[in-house]
Amino acid sequence: MRKILLLSFLSLGLSPAFAQNAPYWQQHVDYKMEVSMDVKNYQYKGKQELVYTNNSPDTLKKVYYHLFLNAFQPGSEMDARLHTIKDPDGRMVTKVKGADGKEVKQSRIETLKPNEIGFLKITNLKQDGVTAQTRVSGTIMEVTLAKPILPNSKTTFTLDFDGQVPLQIRRTGRNNSEGVELSMSQWYPKLAEFDFEGWHADPYIGREFHGVWGNFDVKITIDKDYTIGGSGYLQDKNEIGHGYQDAGVTVTYPKKTKTLTWHFIAPNVHDFTWAADKEYTHDIVKGPNDVDLHFFYKNNPKTTENWKQLEPLMVKVMEYYNNRVGAYPYKQYSFIQGGDGGMEYAMCTLILGNGTLQGILGTATHELGHSWFQHILASNESKHPWMDEGFTTYIEDSALNELKGDKKEVNPFKGNYAAYYQLVNSGKEQPQGTHGDRYDENRPYSISAYIKGSIFLSQLEYVIGKENVDATLKRYFNDFKFKHPTPNDIKRTAERVSGAELDWYLIDWTETTNTIDYGIKDVADNAGKTTVSLERIGRMPMPIDLTVQYTDGTSETFYIPLRMMNFIKPNPNPEVKRTVLEDWAWAQSNYSFTIDKNKSAIKKITIDPNGLMADVKAANNVYEVK
Repeated sequence: MRKILLLSFLSLGLSPAFAQNAPYWQQHVDYKMEVSMDVKNYQYKGKQELVYTNNSPDTLKKVYYHLFLNAFQPGSEMDARLHTIKDPDGRMVTKVKGADGKEVKQSRIETLKPNEIGFLKITNLKQDGVTAQTRVSGTIMEVTLAKPILPNSKTTFTLDFDGQVPLQIRRTGRNNSEGVELSMSQWYPKLAEFDFEGWHADPYIGREFHGVWGNFDVKITIDKDYTIGGSGYLQDKNEIGHGYQDAGVTVTYPKKTKTLTWHFIAPNVHDFTWAADKEYTHDIVKGPNDVDLHFFYKNNPKTTENWKQLEPLMVKVMEYYNNRVGAYPYKQYSFIQGGDGGMEYAMCTLILGNGTLQGILGTATHELGHSWFQHILASNESKHPWMDEGFTTYIEDSALNELKGDKKEVNPFKGNYAAYYQLVNSGKEQPQGTHGDRYDENRPYSISAYIKGSIFLSQLEYVIGKENVDATLKRYFNDFKFKHPTPNDIKRTAERVSGAELDWYLIDWTETTNTIDYGIKDVADNAGKTTVSLERIGRMPMPIDLTVQYTDGTSETFYIPLRMMNFIKPNPNPEVKRTVLEDWAWAQSNYSFTIDKNKSAIKKITIDPNGLMADVKAANNVYEVK
């Protein structure tokens, strides 16, 4: 009995350890879909076969599907959000006069007619040939399985679906503002992600996405006059034509041909998107590493030249991203005019294309950047939008600055810091850990995700040095591509590369609204030397870079390590003398050090002269003799 009790005790004691050391796993899906589009009423019918591999240690008794197009119906959660949020998306509301005669914003979704709404209707869902029970709630379909899916086993789901493309454009939809007929994103029944945190069956309210990697085999039948661009490699390009055919091949169709069936295969992606229009021009440009860059844009003389000029620029941008982050792993990427602004998808993007060259370039550069952070790394964009949008903004700004050549800015992120300070001063900031759908307003969400998320990396340059950040990005990409990294993964990668302790940085910057505010409190004579007194006013700690300019034209720098980092940053300006001072503990709000020169020899003292530390009150960062 004593042996049994001892073994039971050991078993209970060890099981948490085993749970904490469970190996990494992720689910896998393989889609086969055949869809037929009726371009007269914008409705389509499809069949889907989905092979689902349960690589988790869990036995699954239910699965969930996203039915995104159901959001485009009066009374949906997306519609409700437009009524309640203080600053609804201008693309989804219209201005009308209320009962009191005052102008109000009305949801465009609530006015959609039955032939204008979006929908996905599912029938005949079976698991391994046996009918499974379904329940649809808005944009989510819950499936109670005919039989549980055991760990390390596969099952096959089959279903039929009927869809209607909504008139209202929000990424997906028909007849957008620039006349593109079909922007087909979020158009099919998509299995929700299940990972170590559980199911991610988030309703579609209009924000971001999270998906399961797999292989897509998709056949699209549509009127022969339409050109399609999207995810995947076209398998029958010499039969389809429309600019895909090999050089020297002339494509002709039998006279009776009314439709064409386009066959695409997209390997190892977590989404599939396409767009179609009768007036697309289709160009193919060879990019780095033999990648084909496809460009689909409306045959409009007013904008064609901008798209032509865009093409060689995007070759340079992709090359920059390859060098800065890691090699793009597919052999194709498409820039497609469509949608309602700019949105990233697997192997492609939908962007508006009637603006200026600079505007299109900025959008295309940003959306291409998402291929690395959303479609190859693929963090949970709904829970941590800053990891995708912010990191993409960071490399976008870096790439656009690189394109300036000799006119490059020293700090290309300056505008981001100004926007962040505006958010802080507005009093509307919420922690970056807020789920993307739970922000009170759209603008604070955008600044938090895109801008503050970008500053996470540009400010990390200040904290551990640019060389360490460059190495961190490359290692992060190589270690976590196709693995859905979490915030802790980027932090730990930076720690492994630099040797610094950075838990404080991740917590304060992303999980709180703590701000950085350091100031020069006093500069005083001290027996022929000068004592500089600093203070920490904000809650968030930081190491301190400080530059002293003297009246004789010389300069020197002082570096105050942050005690909890256990780290000394490499000198960012080796040509300038630097003195490393004693570290500064966070709990001590005041700090003093001595300069071996008389105060009269000092012209100016500046905390962080490069402006990479997001100090919310810059005025007290400078002491200057007038």
